[in-house]
Amino acid sequence: MRNLKLLKSLRSSELQGPGTPQCFSVRSDTGSLLIASQFSVTEYNPQSGEVVSEASLTADGYLPEDGSGVVVGLQDLAELQSACLATAGGDVVLFNLNTSQLECVGSVDSGLTSMSWSPDEELVILTTGQETIIMMTKDFEPVTEVGIHQDDFGEGKFITVGWGKKETQFHGSEGKQAAQKKIQDVQPAVAWDDRRPRVTWRGDGQLFAVSAICTQTGARKVRVWNREGVLQATSEPINGLEQALCWKPSGSLIASSQHHPNKHSVVFMEKNGLLHGDFTLPFSKDQVKVKELLWNNDSSVLAVWLEDLAAGVDREVKNYIQLWTVGNYHWYLKQSLDFDGDKAPVYFCWDPERPLRLHMVAQNWTTVTYDWGWTTERSPGLDNTDDASVAVIDGEKVLVTTFRQSGVPPPMCSFELQLESPVNQVTFLCQPTRTNQIAVFTSSGRISVFGKGKTADGFRILSRPLVLQKTFRVTAPQDDALALRQLLWLQEELFFAVAPGILPNTSVLLMLHPGQDAPDTLAVRSQLEVDGVVISTVYSSQTGTMALQLEDGQVKRLLWDSPELSVEEWLDSSGVSINFPVPCIQTALCCISGTEYLLGLTDRSHLYAGDTELASNVSSFAVCDDFLLITTHSHTCRCLQLSTLTLKGLQVALSSDGGQNDETLRRVERGSRLVTVVPQDTRVILQVKLQNLELLHSTMHHRALVLAQLRKWLDGLRFRDAFECMRKLRINLNLIYDHNPKIFLENIETFITQLNSINHINLFLTELKEEDTTCTMYPRPESCPSQTQSVSGLKKVDVVCDALRKAMESMDPNKFCLSILTAHVKKTVPALETALQKVHELRENPPEAPGAVSAEEALKYLLFLVNVNDLYEHSLGTYDFELVLMVAERSQKDPKEYLPFLNMLKSLEPNYQRYAIDKHLKRYRKALVHLSKSGEEHFIELVQLVKEQKLYSDALRLYPAGSPQYKLLSCAYAEHLVEQQQAEQAGLLLWRCGEPARALQAFTSCSSWRNAICVAQQIPLPPDQLALLARDLAERLNEQRRYSEAALLLDQYAKDCEEAILALITGAFWEEALRLIYMHNRQDISETNLKPALLEAVSTQTGFLEAQIATFTRHRSRLAVVREQKEKARLEMLDEEGPDCPDAELYSEASSVMTASKYSQSNSRISSRSSKNRRKAERKKLSLKEGSPMEDRALMHALSEIITTIDKMREEIHSLLKALVLFQFEKQAEKLQQAYEGTLQTMEGALPEVWPEGLLSSNVTGPNSTANSIMASFQQQKPAASQQDPEIPTAPKLRNGVKWKLTILK
Repeated sequence: MRNLKLLKSLRSSELQGPGTPQCFSVRSDTGSLLIASQFSVTEYNPQSGEVVSEASLTADGYLPEDGSGVVVGLQDLAELQSACLATAGGDVVLFNLNTSQLECVGSVDSGLTSMSWSPDEELVILTTGQETIIMMTKDFEPVTEVGIHQDDFGEGKFITVGWGKKETQFHGSEGKQAAQKKIQDVQPAVAWDDRRPRVTWRGDGQLFAVSAICTQTGARKVRVWNREGVLQATSEPINGLEQALCWKPSGSLIASSQHHPNKHSVVFMEKNGLLHGDFTLPFSKDQVKVKELLWNNDSSVLAVWLEDLAAGVDREVKNYIQLWTVGNYHWYLKQSLDFDGDKAPVYFCWDPERPLRLHMVAQNWTTVTYDWGWTTERSPGLDNTDDASVAVIDGEKVLVTTFRQSGVPPPMCSFELQLESPVNQVTFLCQPTRTNQIAVFTSSGRISVFGKGKTADGFRILSRPLVLQKTFRVTAPQDDALALRQLLWLQEELFFAVAPGILPNTSVLLMLHPGQDAPDTLAVRSQLEVDGVVISTVYSSQTGTMALQLEDGQVKRLLWDSPELSVEEWLDSSGVSINFPVPCIQTALCCISGTEYLLGLTDRSHLYAGDTELASNVSSFAVCDDFLLITTHSHTCRCLQLSTLTLKGLQVALSSDGGQNDETLRRVERGSRLVTVVPQDTRVILQVKLQNLELLHSTMHHRALVLAQLRKWLDGLRFRDAFECMRKLRINLNLIYDHNPKIFLENIETFITQLNSINHINLFLTELKEEDTTCTMYPRPESCPSQTQSVSGLKKVDVVCDALRKAMESMDPNKFCLSILTAHVKKTVPALETALQKVHELRENPPEAPGAVSAEEALKYLLFLVNVNDLYEHSLGTYDFELVLMVAERSQKDPKEYLPFLNMLKSLEPNYQRYAIDKHLKRYRKALVHLSKSGEEHFIELVQLVKEQKLYSDALRLYPAGSPQYKLLSCAYAEHLVEQQQAEQAGLLLWRCGEPARALQAFTSCSSWRNAICVAQQIPLPPDQLALLARDLAERLNEQRRYSEAALLLDQYAKDCEEAILALITGAFWEEALRLIYMHNRQDISETNLKPALLEAVSTQTGFLEAQIATFTRHRSRLAVVREQKEKARLEMLDEEGPDCPDAELYSEASSVMTASKYSQSNSRISSRSSKNRRKAERKKLSLKEGSPMEDRALMHALSEIITTIDKMREEIHSLLKALVLFQFEKQAEKLQQAYEGTLQTMEGALPEVWPEGLLSSNVTGPNSTANSIMASFQQQKPAASQQDPEIPTAPKLRNGVKWKLTILK
């Protein structure tokens, strides 16, 4: 759905050579033109207007001096830096472009009629006056010579197997009469045929075709030859086949023209000579002749050169060059160039490098170069009144498709606009609310304006055709309709256009307005000449800005709303001029974070915003309101909201691959191209070319556009529009609530009223989930403030269900009965009992309102929502047997199964009946309550239930504290606690319920000595038994190393001070032991037990410190060696792989080579193990064995444990030192203090070495880090230590604030 738009034209009239141009060629390396006449050959540069080189063809006798000579071929040979030309006299001449010398490389006595070089310039075909073909190499060595006319069909001759006769064959649409049709003789060629052979090559140079007049029939016949000069195929007899011949570069078709009795058409042949399609030229019978056909080098455009057969009223013969394109097997006439008199072309050709550049030379030696570009003409509106129209030029028609109402693939359309002459340009009105109006500029120099017509009464037309409202005549500069380009319709009667300037590299900007004297003629209201060639213009109706782009990429701002036009530089916020680095073929204005930018797309797929490159793989883009949409060559469509992004953010967004829930990214078909975007809607129109078909994807809804539109609708309380869109596009309906919970709850009645459908409300309720979709599936844009939940502490589903239920009950409970039931059932804990009760009420009191739901319908609906077995069980829980029967009847249950059970329940006492039902439903707590009300005869059954279901606490609440039942239940609970290794709690229960003996036993078994002593004294126990109990408890406490508590029992209750002192000495409670010694006057124990124990403690502590410091030193040295080895390995890898080697990071201090390869793979297995096994695996992984993968971390763990152990000895050493000083063991105390102090200093000094600075920060990208953790670390800007690997221990902190040293010791 694209049109050809003229970007620029370069006309040069400075060349005036002798004679008339006869042949024409373009140099691919310099772009200069080679023109040959009957007198000379000239190389001309149209940019500078200078003749580069020239040589006379008559001076050396190659052509006669009287001007009767003819040049039949001219070709630029880039490799030889020469041009090859052939004359009708038979000479093949090389024109050296460097020295301007001519050299004859061959001559044919019979003369030459044509010359054609292969695309690779390796072979040349010459046709001679004797109607032969001479094939030569690029060095002009003959390869073969064969006659043009061959009797044989060729190597590709069709094979006939001889099945059936012509009379019995199927003849398709021609009918049975085709069997009797006689083969008619082929008519001779038309009179105006120049009867010269035509030669054309296929794009790959493997085949060439020759069209020549058959000597027998006088008609033209096409023969196809291969590269070796062997005939491959001969065309079928074709009446009216004309001289034009051109092989499509892509190799599929050969184009020619055919004269029919009633029409004139361009036909296509396959390489086997059979016809394959055609299209009709828009001329009447015998009006024109086709002089040449020419494909451009990418096979996208076919140029047809035509000439009138008879002179017009002004006695001048008109010439036409028409540009045709094809899509979906339909041929479109995109451009028509009309020429009169001496301006008519004598030759034209496509540029070999630029596919859409056309060169032409006229009879008066004027050269014109046209540069075209592909464009999609779409309506520029941004509101609902815009129909998202796209206009396609097709000769004298404009095909308009309004995508807001319909999406039909080309060549179909919504309606057609018929003109009187071929259309060259189309533009839409740029005024808001009137953007559907179209202005059409034709080749006759007229602008026709089309607008909305009147609507027929009683009919509603979705896509109303436009009607012709006014036609303006435009006086074109230089009398050339194509002199006006870049047409824009700014206001109702104000047009903007660009025309070529007087100088080649200038342009004239024109503002066209109807004149006062001639309202049907557009006159120039103001004009401005600018330096440079304007190749694109763009206008923004939002800001009123018009931007111009010059051919060198310069960007200008046009100030057009003043009486006189003016142009200024495009400046950024800092006042620096901004230009495109390279020229762009498509431009658009947009605002990014409040700053206006000019976007441009180059022919190399680079997207720029000013001089900043945004992306490098863009195939098309469009700006719609606040969104930028692009398609990429990686088959994705991106949609980005410009107001939420900075220019840098836009670059980052376009370079990212997108996440799982990235709403800006969508995969599309290969080769998809943006056509348009429907404003204020969710539809994006894409066109996809698949082989020969172009498919239109008009139903694609980009997620970003959909969500942006949904947010607008929800903010505007348009719940129905949002719901319908979400339902159609499968958007999670939770977004209706999650977008703004407070607004939704405040306008819940509006929501119900707008939906006004039970099914829609039920659908909304059934999709409710606790998940906040604005945080998971549809993240909010950064500019959109987050909305907090309206009711904190309550679940979302319950809040919405309750709010909707209350609103519906207050509005119309009968109408919304099913939705009210859905609200009950969809709660997080389904209120099935309440729903069933409502069904029961409907059965008891049927509503009389019309359209009300009956009990049967409600129950049927409940069975649709809930499993029938679950519903049956919950109906039992209501203790309403009528309701149970009603549900059971609707289920698939056998009455023989449930009726006996229900009859049995009915026969029971009410409380016991409910107990039986609750027990059947496994609602044991309710069953316990009902059983406790059933009488004393069921108490044993109650105890059994309590024990089975462990409902001890619930059972105790049902009886008073002093009752026998309470005591029995407490004893049973205590027995259960003892079994659960909770004897202390069991003792408390037994003590509370009056069982002190059993309580004492429970307290004693768990060493709860304080409670045991209290119970023993409450009983009370005799003194001797109390002493025995104290000794027993002390023994248990000694086993548990609770020496101070054991000493207290022995001293106060067993009255054994010696055993108490010995217990304190064993536990190293020196000061407490001395207190008891002096309290009981047992100084003898100091000599016998205390002093030896002190000396033994000194020896033990000193030996322990020596062992720890030796182990610490060994681990510290080994750690240094391991780190040195890893650093050496890392440097070796850097030397081998270079400084950017990604694997070098594996050898850092915070990582290991083996870690990433071995243990990272086992994480998934370890995570599934028990915690005990995981700890075991971790210990195994951190092995101190030399050479193990994680030896450095194991050493750090070991060093950390040693330092922590030594640091915890401060209080113990302090107490021991005081006792040693007291008993005058100064030497031992000094030695111990020095040893401990030295150990602490050694370890404190080693901390910077073991835990160097920066070790933990480098671990952010360690082997156990994930992409999410790394990104979170950088995004949240937290200290790196917070993301540290748990396998690397932090440096232990020494408690230097604890005072342990004695100053009285040296």
